[in-house]
Amino acid sequence: MKAIRLHEPTGADGLVYEEVPDAKPMPCDVLVKVAAVGITHNELDWPVWTCRAGHRRSSVIPGHEVSGVVAALGYGTAGFAVGDEVYGLADQWRDGAAAEYVAVEARNVARKPRSVDHVHAAAVPRAGLTAWQALFDHGKLAAGQTVIIHGAAGAVGSMAVQLARWAGATVIGTGRERARSQVLELGADRFIALDASGADPLAGAAGQADVVFDTIGGDVLERSPALLRPGGRLIVIKPDVQPPVRDDISTVVFIQESSRPQLAELARLVDEGVLRPQVGPVFPLTEAAQGYRAKAAGGVPGRVVLRP
Repeated sequence: MKAIRLHEPTGADGLVYEEVPDAKPMPCDVLVKVAAVGITHNELDWPVWTCRAGHRRSSVIPGHEVSGVVAALGYGTAGFAVGDEVYGLADQWRDGAAAEYVAVEARNVARKPRSVDHVHAAAVPRAGLTAWQALFDHGKLAAGQTVIIHGAAGAVGSMAVQLARWAGATVIGTGRERARSQVLELGADRFIALDASGADPLAGAAGQADVVFDTIGGDVLERSPALLRPGGRLIVIKPDVQPPVRDDISTVVFIQESSRPQLAELARLVDEGVLRPQVGPVFPLTEAAQGYRAKAAGGVPGRVVLRP
């Protein structure tokens, strides 16, 4: 089969489109014929060069958000049949989906949303799971509360805005001014432009939030504790700085986990029109390096998607 591979941790410049051994399903796997794969711009820099057995991998196939069709089942796999349309999140310690086929643990996929195509479905798994777990598993967000979502126009942030609105929360989104209309259209009640000139644009939201979900890091993360009410929760996915300590709030730093039940719930919300996947540029698999560079350069809304 054809795939994109990285033979050394050299970033997008090292990606090679080449013939690779066919993917084969292990016990409890599904073999998926890939229709679309969502990419995260910095995943090529993640510490994925060691496999679960502790050995250094000789190559890596990136791209772990997948949507496609079940082509074969591993021994003992239950709940799916050949021909089912599925989507989900492949294990980063194994080869990803930037290929014609990928073997994925069945527990990490669910039936694809029926109302969208594979390209849009591939934009959901990582962003959707991260937003769900941030808001509900870790943030304990409930109806009537207020949440501030930093980076509200990004792939994760846009999912979080829609999920928070669905949950009945008051939603304040932040980002660059150019994202204002998009974030408000997704359902935010207010938008704060972080690039506004003059006084600190976040000062007016001090002490207003029950939950702050930060997808940006840096200076924004440093200023986030002041936005919370006593008892509030700061949820972080980019802990590149240490925010000021407040004894009356809790801080959670997490990495999303795959979950078939949550993927199934996200698919249901897509089909009901609650969630609209945010897709950016779509590239053929042969132009994967260009896709990674485009997203890394910034200013590209939504998820970049590759198609075999």
